[in-house]
Amino acid sequence: MSDSSISPDRPFRIAIVEDDPVVRQYFMRIIAAAPGHDIVGVAPDIATGRALIALKPDLFLMDIGLPDGTGYDLVPEIRAASSARTLVISAFGDRDTVVRALSAGADGYLLKDSSPDQILDGIAVTLAGGAPVSPAAAIYLLDLLRAPSAGSAPAVADLAFDARLTPRETDLLRAFAEGMSYKEAARALGISHHTVGNHVKAIYRKLEVSSRSEALRAVNAWRKV
Repeated sequence: MSDSSISPDRPFRIAIVEDDPVVRQYFMRIIAAAPGHDIVGVAPDIATGRALIALKPDLFLMDIGLPDGTGYDLVPEIRAASSARTLVISAFGDRDTVVRALSAGADGYLLKDSSPDQILDGIAVTLAGGAPVSPAAAIYLLDLLRAPSAGSAPAVADLAFDARLTPRETDLLRAFAEGMSYKEAARALGISHHTVGNHVKAIYRKLEVSSRSEALRAVNAWRKV
């Protein structure tokens, strides 16, 4: 899937894969209230979600805990069969789930306690080619990207990163880990929303890989050296 921004002269097409009918309706209300967004299909499980690929959505809003498997099981199929982006939004914020979802190729990871504005911002960032992350997901990325150090894990402000990252990229990851959204990080660092997305993608380019899953594999291998 290309990292180039999607700029259709039509509404963005959104597919929702979520098994909880109350949460599904909540997502539908949020998206329906946003201009320029159309919901092209909803699914309560992986099997039904797989059929939505044929509808050619621009983005899948994906749950993790589904009746017939996990949401990240479907992500590679979506990537292989379409150019749709995938934003995981889950109640699970543990390290294993976050890393497995991103390793599977998810474009972003938010928690379900995100506000409606944060969800819409995450959708917009994902559609624009960015990689929105919740504070929990950002902390795990920080842990993957920081240079190994002896002793207990340092505080976010004290993290020492791979020298390939610029100070601005390090500051951006710290901002995410502290709970800032793309917009809040942009304001705090005095840069544009678009530049934030460029910095996130630059981290992966510096690892000399072409996808998020390759990036995570490369970082894990590097840390074991």
